Amino acid sequence: MRAALSVFLKDLRLEGRSKDVLSTTLFFAGLVVLIMGFAFGPDTAKMRDAAAGVLWCALAFASVLAANRAWAGEQESGALESLLLYPVAHEWLYLGKAAANALLMLILGVVTAALTAIFFDVHFASLGLLALTLALGVLGLSLVTTFYSAITVNLRAKEALLPVLSFPIIIPVMIGAVKSTVLLSGGFNPDDYWAWTRLLLGFDVVTLLVATFAFPHAVES
Repeated sequence: MRAALSVFLKDLRLEGRSKDVLSTTLFFAGLVVLIMGFAFGPDTAKMRDAAAGVLWCALAFASVLAANRAWAGEQESGALESLLLYPVAHEWLYLGKAAANALLMLILGVVTAALTAIFFDVHFASLGLLALTLALGVLGLSLVTTFYSAITVNLRAKEALLPVLSFPIIIPVMIGAVKSTVLLSGGFNPDDYWAWTRLLLGFDVVTLLVATFAFPHAVES
């Protein structure tokens, strides 16, 4: 547990100094929202219908960028081998990295949701429930992309392989997150919302257990 916390805090300190991940992903996500806003405008109805999909597509691609930088930064600094040889269970390294990525993605998600609301003229039924959807959604994205980023970090085509491996796995997250966000942005139905939220929560729990168990075997091989 202490090792996971150390990795988590280290990544946040590095990001606090460099702003590398947040600046890159925020620029990318903002660009996606802006371009799609122009593409769907000026039809307000179409823009509102597309808002949830645009938001989560931007976050999905941004999560790949963030996860890639999380492990590539260790490799470029020559610290990756030392980190993997550190005498602690590798599960804690994964959990620390995934938690740091999830927190950064949550910050990005809040900013991107605000941009989406502005450019797509969307009004959310509950900011608290939107925050819950963002938290569960970006956690699922981060768990998957952090896992596959560690596997592909030493490969020559890691930038291409990471989305190829990650995107098929995150389909349930994307469906649940988009459906939940659509309900929050119009025609809110509590029963439907909580059904999709349970899907997100279930995916996060299963992915957390499977990825944590598989991570040591994946990086050691």
